[in-house]
Amino acid sequence: MKSLEIFSGAGGLAKGLELAGFEHSAFVEFNKDACATLRRNFPPEKVFEGDIRDFDLNQLSDIDVVAGGPPCQPFSLGGKHGANNDCRDMFPYAIKAIETLTPKAFVFENVKGLLRESFSNYFRHIILRLTYPDAPSSLKGTWEDHFKSLQKIKYDRYDGIKYRVKQTLVNSADYGVPQCRERVVIVGIRADIDATWEFPAPTHSEERLLWDKFVTGAYWERHNVPKANRGPCVNGALTMVNQMRNSFGFFEPELKAWRTVRDALDGVLDPRVKHGISDHIFRDGARSYAGHTGSELDLPGKTIKAGGHGVPGGENMMRFPDGTVRYFTVYEAKLIQTFPKEFVILGSWGEALRQIGNAVPVMLGERVGRELYKKIRPGVDRLRNPKKHHVVTLGSVAH
Repeated sequence: MKSLEIFSGAGGLAKGLELAGFEHSAFVEFNKDACATLRRNFPPEKVFEGDIRDFDLNQLSDIDVVAGGPPCQPFSLGGKHGANNDCRDMFPYAIKAIETLTPKAFVFENVKGLLRESFSNYFRHIILRLTYPDAPSSLKGTWEDHFKSLQKIKYDRYDGIKYRVKQTLVNSADYGVPQCRERVVIVGIRADIDATWEFPAPTHSEERLLWDKFVTGAYWERHNVPKANRGPCVNGALTMVNQMRNSFGFFEPELKAWRTVRDALDGVLDPRVKHGISDHIFRDGARSYAGHTGSELDLPGKTIKAGGHGVPGGENMMRFPDGTVRYFTVYEAKLIQTFPKEFVILGSWGEALRQIGNAVPVMLGERVGRELYKKIRPGVDRLRNPKKHHVVTLGSVAH
């Protein structure tokens, strides 16, 4: 199935969807360094470098999925919180792509700040626009006026293009990414596709990590960490462990353990020794200060940030058990964001970390992609081969 990647960034979501079986028709990205990264890792002729408003959507056909991450600065907790009043709000152009191409499905990712109470009406407006992408709006009216008109639409009676849309706040650590990264994932499936989207169930848990550390010791043994060097079980972790002992008894938690920074970088040499890895270059000057204390080695990493928060790379450093810190190399940050080792991120250290920090973790993108592929492929086959499938639908589509 074919996909269009808009606001592609470095291609984290694109790589995940590719691993899930999707074939990319085009990439649309404004940042020149991100475009260079895309051309290095995907067919370069498919990369459009420029404003999405200048990209001719009509040149594409038979697009099954539109995916991407509309710029998040208007909604970021670390940004100016402008939402619809911020000129960087690109959701209207994402919706335009849906209206023009009418894909079978779409996947958009954005920051947790999108769910902020002060943005609630605008977020609901976005969801309704994605639900009815061709619903007319007056050029003279405000988004609030359009929101009111969209709220009056009856889903079952609407004859235009419509999607069943669901949004989910997910923590990437719950899906095997060695990073606590909360993001909103919005998925829509076209109404004539016989499929219902449910976000995949988590595969990993904090409880299992604590169990492996402080009940069985399996985590430390796997990494050959001597007992004297093992982190203590304190405060909230100690409470959770005691609760688990009472709840599980001799039965261990069912899910896999959250992956940690140590897990992600297992076998990676210190960047200050000879290693032969081109993007594993030590950068000096890391320091810990209020709000920027680094990612502890034996926990999932903190969210890799895209810069613009004071020190370039801000929180993008690891914290060792003795309290010392150092910056992640590009190679290390790439692995924590679950890019393949051979994936090349171009640009300076700060620019490369910005691209990585803006990316969707590849493993999360692949997990979503595989579930979406499984959901919509049978529906797509039925649309393309109507004589081979006889479907009787009873009742109306729930919304």
